[in-house]
Amino acid sequence: MSELYREFDANRTTTTVVGGGTHFGVGNPVLADASVSTERLDSIIDHQPEDLTLTVEAGVTVGEIEALLEPHRQTAALPETNPDATIGGVVAAGISGYRRNRFGPTRDRVLEVTVVTGDGRIVTGGARVVKNVSGYDLPRLVTGSFGALGVIVSVCLKLWPEPDARATVRLGDAADGHRVHRPMAVLETEEGAWAYLQGPAAEVSSAASIGTIEADDFTWPSLDAPGTAEIRVPSSLVPRAVERLDVPFIAQHGVGVVEVASEDPEVLLSERSWCESVGGSLVVTSRSGPLDAVPAVDPWGTPPAAMSLQRRLIAGFDPHRIINRGRLPGGI
Repeated sequence: MSELYREFDANRTTTTVVGGGTHFGVGNPVLADASVSTERLDSIIDHQPEDLTLTVEAGVTVGEIEALLEPHRQTAALPETNPDATIGGVVAAGISGYRRNRFGPTRDRVLEVTVVTGDGRIVTGGARVVKNVSGYDLPRLVTGSFGALGVIVSVCLKLWPEPDARATVRLGDAADGHRVHRPMAVLETEEGAWAYLQGPAAEVSSAASIGTIEADDFTWPSLDAPGTAEIRVPSSLVPRAVERLDVPFIAQHGVGVVEVASEDPEVLLSERSWCESVGGSLVVTSRSGPLDAVPAVDPWGTPPAAMSLQRRLIAGFDPHRIINRGRLPGGI
C-alpha cells in the first residue's frame, strides 16, 4: 500500500478507497482516477482478552469482529445493524452504533491506528493500551476523516465485557428511559419508544419495571429506505426534532441524533435550516438518483468555520490531495 501511494502521488493519480462499500452515501461523490480496495487487509493482528484490546486490519468486517469476540464474552460495541461494514470504513466515516449512549462514540474506542498517507508514508498514532495520554491524538483525527489523512490499514480497539443479561423494554414515553441509570440506548420511532438495558440479571429485571419487556436481548430498529439523513442537534432538542417530523425516523435520545428516511428536498432543507439555527446540522447519509439531481441539497450543509485549518491539516498528510478528493464539507 505504501509503495502504491508513493507512485500515485508521483503521478498525481487521485483515488477513492473502498472497504465494504456501505458508507458511500455520506459526503460528496468522489470522481477519481483509480479505486483502492481494502478487501485483502483481512487479518486479525492481535487479541488480548485480559487487556480488553483487539488489533485488526482495516478490511475485517464488524460481523467478523463480533463473532471472534463472542466466545470471550466481549464486544467492540460497533454499529449493530450492518455486519458487512469494515472496521476501516466505520472508523473513516466516524459511524457509531446505538449503544453510544452508554459506551460513547466509536472514536473513544480507537486506541491505535496506522494509515498510509497520500504520499506513501506509514504513520501510526496512539498505543495498544486502554490508558494512553501521549501527544498527538491521531486516532481521533482519523476517525471521521473519510480518508483525508490517509488510508486506514489497521486499528486497535478498546473492548467491553458482555453482560449477564439484556432486555429490550417498550416504554410509554421516551422520557421514561432515563429513569434508569445509564441505559444502553433509548430509541424512538413513529411506532413507539424503547429502552435497551444490560447488566446483572437482577439489576436488569428491576430496571425493566419502567415498561414492558419485549425481548431478553437487543432488537434494533432500522430504516429501510433508499434516502436517509441524520439530524444532529444537542441531545436536549431531540424531542423537538421528533415533533417536527412526519417521515419515518429513529431518534437516539440522550445522544442528539435522529435518523430520518426522506429524499424530499423540501423536507431536508427545512430540517437543515432548523438544525443549523439551533447549532446542529443535517447530514445526508444515503441517497438515490432523485436526490443526486438536486444540487441545493448539499450532503453536509453549511461548511464549518474552520475550513482553512482543515485544509492545512490535510495538506500535512496528503499534500497533493490524492485520497477521496472533494468528499468532505466544502469540497475539500
